[in-house]
Amino acid sequence: MAPRTSSRPVGTVTRGTTNPNRLRRMDRWIAAVHGAALRRAADPVAVDLGYGASPWTAVELLLRLRTVAPRARVVGIEIDPARVAAAAPYAREGLTFRHGGFEVPLAGPPGAGSPGARPVLIRAANVLRQYDEEQVAAVWERLRARLSPGGLLVEGTCDEIGRRHVWVALGPEGPRTVTFATRLGSLEQPSDLAERLPKALIHRNVPGEPVHAFLRDFDRAWAAAAPYASYGARQRWIRTVRDLTADWPVLDGVSRWRQGEVTVRWAALAPRSG
Repeated sequence: MAPRTSSRPVGTVTRGTTNPNRLRRMDRWIAAVHGAALRRAADPVAVDLGYGASPWTAVELLLRLRTVAPRARVVGIEIDPARVAAAAPYAREGLTFRHGGFEVPLAGPPGAGSPGARPVLIRAANVLRQYDEEQVAAVWERLRARLSPGGLLVEGTCDEIGRRHVWVALGPEGPRTVTFATRLGSLEQPSDLAERLPKALIHRNVPGEPVHAFLRDFDRAWAAAAPYASYGARQRWIRTVRDLTADWPVLDGVSRWRQGEVTVRWAALAPRSG
């Protein structure tokens, strides 16, 4: 029988589409930038919120986090009880599954009588796509309130096989950064990533909005870096991002750019009011 929370979970059932290795780009970034926080935590709990019809993303998250934080444990949370029941056979040491939603119910560590520590990480991938833009801020606020003081919420969207991915990273205080990540060999131009903007930004890709200006400048820098294509897509991407730093607050460096990523300060891309 699937575990149940004491009250009705907050949220609605998603399509549940998932594929093995779909969230590898997000996981890789989380391990690189948040691994130290997980290692320092007394109880390094990570939540895979809305893992879908199959538990692959939760299983993979545990494996990837443990490469940088061996004590990490993952709680997969799904609002559909049938999905929790289907995931139960995949539970193991460090990996459990719970019925719930945006209220983020947690189980304590094995053998503990407490209800569970606040998570150091909440990952919500492809969950808010079905919601209205006006609902995003409230969901973000609810999830941020569940984080530990040093915690991180990562919320974003990717395609079905994880080639293109855009996510927002938020701390307890609010949104911090936006990361664009892609498989460089399949990229024609950076604005191809626009279709994977998270819900808070996807309808803001119009003239007059910062994210539209950013993607416009990204495409221009990509075109200007065309001569570097003879050295490979990675070198063209690195040159493109390096040129972007002249006008945009890029926060990472070459080690991340080589992975087909670029991270920008949220404030530079945040939607204009109204």
